[in-house]
Amino acid sequence: MIAAPRTGFVFEELYLWHHTGAPAGVMPHGLTVEPGEHLESPQSKRRIRNVLEVSGLLDSLVRVRAEYVDEDYLTRFHTRDHVSRVRELSKGNGGDAGIMTPFGRGGFDIARLSAGGTKCAVESVLTGTVDNAYALVRPPGHHAERDQGRGFCLFGNIALAVMHARAAHGVGRVAVVDWDVHHGNGTEQAFYEERDVLTLSIHQDGLFPRDTGGLASNGAGAGKGSNLNLPLPPGSGEGAYLAAFERVVIPALHRFKPELIVVASGFDAAGMDPLGRMMLHSDVYRAMTRMLLIAARELCNGRLVLSHEGGYSPWQAPYCALAVMEELSGIRTGMDDPFLPMVRGWAQQDLQPHQAAAIDMAARLVDSIAK
Repeated sequence: MIAAPRTGFVFEELYLWHHTGAPAGVMPHGLTVEPGEHLESPQSKRRIRNVLEVSGLLDSLVRVRAEYVDEDYLTRFHTRDHVSRVRELSKGNGGDAGIMTPFGRGGFDIARLSAGGTKCAVESVLTGTVDNAYALVRPPGHHAERDQGRGFCLFGNIALAVMHARAAHGVGRVAVVDWDVHHGNGTEQAFYEERDVLTLSIHQDGLFPRDTGGLASNGAGAGKGSNLNLPLPPGSGEGAYLAAFERVVIPALHRFKPELIVVASGFDAAGMDPLGRMMLHSDVYRAMTRMLLIAARELCNGRLVLSHEGGYSPWQAPYCALAVMEELSGIRTGMDDPFLPMVRGWAQQDLQPHQAAAIDMAARLVDSIAK
């Protein structure tokens, strides 16, 4: 009998204390906009952790503690000015780290702990402490750019962890697969001219950021061909995402042959998410995780790390996360997703012709990835 994999899990209570203010969703409040709650709130993350506990799966995961990273770690990617600005604002009442990235007092330190959570998850896999790992970190990171925060992200958690893995652990090729509904512009920027880091983002076409994520953004210089975007039409569901994995993601990984696979794991392509217009359900996330696990075993001794990004439905996101964690750990808890029958039953979950056309366009770029 094959033993169940050891799956690491990073989560710190302080992640839930990251404060994003009281806008109406993402709109700043004022005399014409009543204050409410920011969509990037603790709720979905807290409920993910709670569902893992109630299902019984949490007890079978290996606790991986996060650590605070220092400013030298952050400046492997970010400018000193950006890091210093966030630090100084954090000493007061906070502010905005750049574009649509509000944070409160102490946000700098929580963001350092978030970056450290992804770092520790990667290290736990590289050192063999666990077989794979999930970092349920907050604030997220894949939109953060070199000189500014963006889209709720202060620092590039995954970009920084990949840089650390390569510099401190001698890892050669790394592939980053981003299934968040929004384009992973920050991770793309970090490695756009890097041959040995493949960045692959599947996202809703033209959602956020609107000025990034097109097919033509394919890397530059030594990194030409090592950045691959797959912008899918709004309304894409199970058929489109599974076809995208079968025709683009998995072939790209096999061509690139990474030594480590890192996933920017957003659950905002789920059908009930308020910030996306896609139609995924938990079984799609389960299937995508399964395909990545198989690829990781074939290509890089199973070294697979997922770091949490978006996902703003406090109801559906926890069950998507549970499906991913069950697949990573090889343990079925028997806890059903109550939203699965409804979302799976929505019309046009199968692959549509216009979605297939978009996938085929991206598939033509796979052969340009440097071997």
